[in-house]
Amino acid sequence: MTFEQKILYQKIDEILWSDWDPIGVNVYEEARDEYYGYLPQIFGLKIHGANQETIASTLFKIETETMGLLRNIEHCREIAGKIVELNSK
Repeated sequence: MTFEQKILYQKIDEILWSDWDPIGVNVYEEARDEYYGYLPQIFGLKIHGANQETIASTLFKIETETMGLLRNIEHCREIAGKIVELNSK
């Protein structure tokens, strides 16, 4: 992973932790690693040029199928928009 990719990876991690947080654990620092398992997939989408809807659909699928939550796709679109807009600088 290049230095720029590491920065991008960290930025995506921060968005997933601070903004996405579908199970509401980001107030507990001991749960900081809760979303690490999803980070490589979202990072991979980003570096391969996935659009906002693709990332949003992936986040929504994680929430509904993997986590078993009933969620709203609009929040996932908002988070995906932040990820699409990221750069590594």
